[in-house]
Amino acid sequence: MKHKKPLSKPDERRAEKLRAFDRLLTIMDELRENCPWDKKQTLESLRHLTIEETYELSDAILENKLEEIKKELGDLMLHNVFYARIASEQGAFDIADVLNAICDKLIERHPHIYSDVVAEDEQTVKANWEKLKLKEGKKSVLEGVPQSLPALVKAMRIQDKARGVGFDWEKPEQVWEKVQEELKELHEVASAPAADRQKIMAEFGDVLFSLVNYARFIGIDPEEALERTNKKFISRFRYLESESAKDGKKLQDMTLTEMDLYWERAKAFDKHDSHE
Repeated sequence: MKHKKPLSKPDERRAEKLRAFDRLLTIMDELRENCPWDKKQTLESLRHLTIEETYELSDAILENKLEEIKKELGDLMLHNVFYARIASEQGAFDIADVLNAICDKLIERHPHIYSDVVAEDEQTVKANWEKLKLKEGKKSVLEGVPQSLPALVKAMRIQDKARGVGFDWEKPEQVWEKVQEELKELHEVASAPAADRQKIMAEFGDVLFSLVNYARFIGIDPEEALERTNKKFISRFRYLESESAKDGKKLQDMTLTEMDLYWERAKAFDKHDSHE
C-alpha cells in the first residue's frame, strides 16, 4: 500500500483548533439543553436556515470579504454540529460518526494518495472519483446531483459528472459551434408566425445548457458569472435611481434616453471605482 506524503510543515495550531471544536460542541450541548429556541429545532426546521447561510457565504466569497467569510463559515459549522446533535438524540449518529464517515470516504476516493493508483492531473482524479462511486452501488453517475439545486448550478454539475466518465466534447471550439447552432434554432422558433411557447422554452433551455458547457470549457463558473452581472446591474441601477433623484427626477417620468445618460455615467463610475 502506498503511504501518504507527510505534511510539508507541522500544524502549529492543531491543538488550538481541537480545543475550539470541543468548545463549540460544549456550547451546542448547553444550548440544546437550556435555550427554548434551540430546544425546539428539528432537522427540518434548520434546513431553510442552512440554505440561507450557504447563500450568505456565497455572497461573501464573491465580494472577497474575508472577515464575512469567516463568520459565515462559523454559522455553517454550527449548523453541522446542530444537525449531528439532533441526530444523536434520535440514536442515528453523532458528530464523531459524521467526521469518521467523511474521513473514510476521502481516503477511499483518493487511492492516488492512500493506495497505489496513479493520477497525475485533475481530470484523472475526477474520473477515478466517478468510477469509484459506481463501484459503491450507484446506478448512475448523475445520482449525486441534488434535485433541488438551482438549474444553472445543476447543469454545471451534470456536465462535470458526465465528463468524469468521458462523455464530453473535446475542444472549446466544438462547444461554441453548438452554442451558435442552438441560438439559431431558438431564433427560428421564436420568430415563427405561430410561435409555440413550449418549443421556445425547450430551445431556450438548450441555449442555456450549451452556454454552461462553453463556460465550463473556458474555465468560467456560469453561476458566479451571472451573479457578478446581477450585482453589477443592481449597483448601476441604484446609481441611476439616486443620481436622477438628486436632480429632482422620477424614473417613471423619464424617457429611456434620459435614463441611458445616467446609466453611462454609472458605467464610468464603476470603472473609476474599480481602479481605486
